[in-house]
Amino acid sequence: MAGHSKWANIQHRKGRQDALRSKLFSKLSKEITVAAKMGDPDPEKNPRLRLAVKEAKSQSVPKDVIDRAIKKSVAGEGDEYEEIRYEGYGPNGVAVIVEALTDNRNRTASTVRSTFSKNGGNLGETGSVGFMFDRMGEVVYGADVGDADTVMMAAIEAGAEDVESSDEGHVIYCADSDLNDVGTSLEGELGESESTKLIWKPTTTTEMDLEAMQKLMRLVDALEDDDDIQRVTTNFEASDEVMEQL
Repeated sequence: MAGHSKWANIQHRKGRQDALRSKLFSKLSKEITVAAKMGDPDPEKNPRLRLAVKEAKSQSVPKDVIDRAIKKSVAGEGDEYEEIRYEGYGPNGVAVIVEALTDNRNRTASTVRSTFSKNGGNLGETGSVGFMFDRMGEVVYGADVGDADTVMMAAIEAGAEDVESSDEGHVIYCADSDLNDVGTSLEGELGESESTKLIWKPTTTTEMDLEAMQKLMRLVDALEDDDDIQRVTTNFEASDEVMEQL
């Protein structure tokens, strides 16, 4: 089985090391509030909310912050947010998907377009790069939950589609619509996961050298710095040497 893909690793590191803690908490709280408003405020009865709460916990968001975000939805407080996906190209033609939750579509579109332009990229039309990705569920476990065969068997039983295992851990993929059921089944077999969320998984990648990677990271950092942007996904591929120099 293949090891962790580099695009997933860089996202994992950036999420935990580079993002400002307060900004990260704010974005996760926003997702919880929106998920709760769209359905039942009880995570056990609302799959999207359950996943949002789980991801917040995996990023060490305090319980009182999570509870406050849910209560805000019940009380009808907070702005009404719209989900928007932007697609474009970065350095070397790398594909970029930007997911936003915004209360002002015009403001966010203007900011995203400007950020792409200032950082060597081009904002495209919806669908311009989406065909290079599959929408999937991703469940991540540490290496300590078991060996590759143990995790593979649990994943098959849970209805997952693929598993990537390495010395760092295990990444389990499933259909996006099956994520809640697969995640719940895996919890019963392997315990609490490190992360359970919907992702855009590249079906084709773009090779990047060091200079291109540095430019791409500047673009991603600038996008993620915006409060309206929830997450940024790219389809880059880079050698181990390049990754070590970043």
